[in-house]
Amino acid sequence: MIVLGLTGSVGMGKSVAAKALHRLGAALFDADAEVHRLLGPGGDAVAAVAAAFPEAALNNAPNDAIGVAIDRGALAARVFDDDAAIRRLEAILHPLVRQAQGAFLKAALARRQKLAVLDIPLLFETGGDKRCDAVAVVTAPAFLQAQRVLRRRGMTAARLAAICARQMPDREKQRRADFVIHTGLSRRYSLAQLNRMVSILTSNHAEEEAPDYA
Repeated sequence: MIVLGLTGSVGMGKSVAAKALHRLGAALFDADAEVHRLLGPGGDAVAAVAAAFPEAALNNAPNDAIGVAIDRGALAARVFDDDAAIRRLEAILHPLVRQAQGAFLKAALARRQKLAVLDIPLLFETGGDKRCDAVAVVTAPAFLQAQRVLRRRGMTAARLAAICARQMPDREKQRRADFVIHTGLSRRYSLAQLNRMVSILTSNHAEEEAPDYA
């Protein structure tokens, strides 16, 4: 099984590319969706996050994880532009996300999937690329990135700049990538690039001894 890391800066079109890869038959792990699950009612991260950031706990019941969830908007506001708080939150979430990734990869291997995709926004920043056989970076021109992101509710140019400052520069991501997927032209062109990449990866696929994804 080939493990492909999929990443890209905010607004580059990564989520659309991930959905296209899933339609092409790849097993897909969505790190953002896993974080949402971890912070949702009864999620494995609720108790720890509520204890660390009680102002973000719904119902103000940080010691009772049952039926309690985290208000992601309040949490984002609490940690935004606070490096120490971000590190504290990441120390809670990242090990749980990695655990979920391991379970996903083992299940995909058991199903004899040829291609498994790890959709992770901070793939390089967290060292997740080391678990991958190849990495694809989704990119678009800076002006188009800004247009896409600034259409989101509550987004401002200053907030976008702060988000980008916490991410590896797009140019460096492209330099490290095995595949670069451009989304600034047309959806058809982007899909053609994804199809070609999947063809290359799966044609090189060979059955190997099962790796340890723990």
